[in-house]
Amino acid sequence: MATWNMMALQDANSPLMEQLTFFHDHTIMILIMITMMVSYMMMSLFNNKFINRYLLEGQMIEFVWTTLPAITLMFIALPSLRLLYMIDEINNPMMTLKAIGHQWYWSYEYSDFHSVEFDSYMKPTSTMNSEEFRLLDVDNRTVLPMNTSIRVLVTAADVLHSWAVPAAGIKIDAVPGRLNQGAMNINRPGTMYGQCSEICGANHSFMPIVIEGTPSNKFTPWLSSM
Repeated sequence: MATWNMMALQDANSPLMEQLTFFHDHTIMILIMITMMVSYMMMSLFNNKFINRYLLEGQMIEFVWTTLPAITLMFIALPSLRLLYMIDEINNPMMTLKAIGHQWYWSYEYSDFHSVEFDSYMKPTSTMNSEEFRLLDVDNRTVLPMNTSIRVLVTAADVLHSWAVPAAGIKIDAVPGRLNQGAMNINRPGTMYGQCSEICGANHSFMPIVIEGTPSNKFTPWLSSM
């Protein structure tokens, strides 16, 4: 069971990721119902020995099998549009984090505080502790306060990168010369892992992202120590 949990995605740790999970479950239930209904109809046709050779059209059934898929698509499209607007909307952020992609590491700047910036490299296997994850842990973790509206600005210094943290429900492309933005709000303390999600070169798989959510009263001392 422990091995299976290590292979799974982390639990949602932001309101946005919770909504994405709900939408996934909603869509999967619709797909399951469609699959069961189509399978039942196919099996019924295979096992039905009665046919009508003179049936050339059926306007009512054609109307029904055109209308039902349209209604089904609406049940998927409306929650999807709502979610897209939620992802795009940023309301009065309380702090800003800037992530800059390099070959092959991340640089972070806390724009609201003076001279708080650092580079974050993947930890070599030889320097890791027993509780750390291979290819996922970094030497400098990105510490962020909980229950705070955070704006994330992402850019790149060389080639295309993508800053992605699945547990926070955030994925932002890092494009040289362009500043993209997203929003996140951490629900509870804990460590979230992510990776560059763009094929950016030979060491693409060796630039992980580690976000550490912490209460505000512990975030301030961490800032002072930087």
